[in-house]
Amino acid sequence: MIYLFCGDDVKNKRSSYEKFLKSMPVGMETFFVGKNDFDPVQTESFYSGSGLFFSKCMIVFTNIFEKEETLNFVLEKLSLMGESENDFVFLEGKLNKPTLDAFKKARAEINVFESPKEKPDKFNNFLLANELEARDKLNLWIYFRQAIENGVEMEPLIGVLFWKAKDMLLKKDFRKFSETELKNFAAKLSYLLPEARKEGKDAESVFEQFLLDAF
Repeated sequence: MIYLFCGDDVKNKRSSYEKFLKSMPVGMETFFVGKNDFDPVQTESFYSGSGLFFSKCMIVFTNIFEKEETLNFVLEKLSLMGESENDFVFLEGKLNKPTLDAFKKARAEINVFESPKEKPDKFNNFLLANELEARDKLNLWIYFRQAIENGVEMEPLIGVLFWKAKDMLLKKDFRKFSETELKNFAAKLSYLLPEARKEGKDAESVFEQFLLDAF
């Protein structure tokens, strides 16, 4: 039988693995193999037959997949390990889908432990609108970079800046901008991304440069 414990949630993975070891029959012969002492010939002897002094054993491999050649070797031999009377246990880090699929195909018992992903705080797009109204180029650029780094799409940022320019025009708020400046700003915003993409330019870079040159 093959058992796999993998993932980046080290604490829960280790806890589950230790519970598994305690569930094994007392006195079972167990061999521990790390990445630096993995031996293909020895591994082949484990799945090809029983030992001289025991009828069944358990082999625990720890982080051996950090070496690509070892990973490739094991994936090729998984079916043979699955047919063996011995138990093969793999304690690994995060594995990709093809590797997990190979273990599934070999009918392994798979235990995946992944750390919960931290959700970034929702970015307030109106921070850009406030800096536009204040005509603060530096803070407008800073908030633009923060928004992009938080995964905000450029379209909503364009939208909130376009709305603010139009809102200032409707309210005749010309304390920081002239009417002409606001009209030009809104007009350029409306076709900024479509034109950049049409010309094969990097849209983010074009948008960023626009904000730096806008006023």
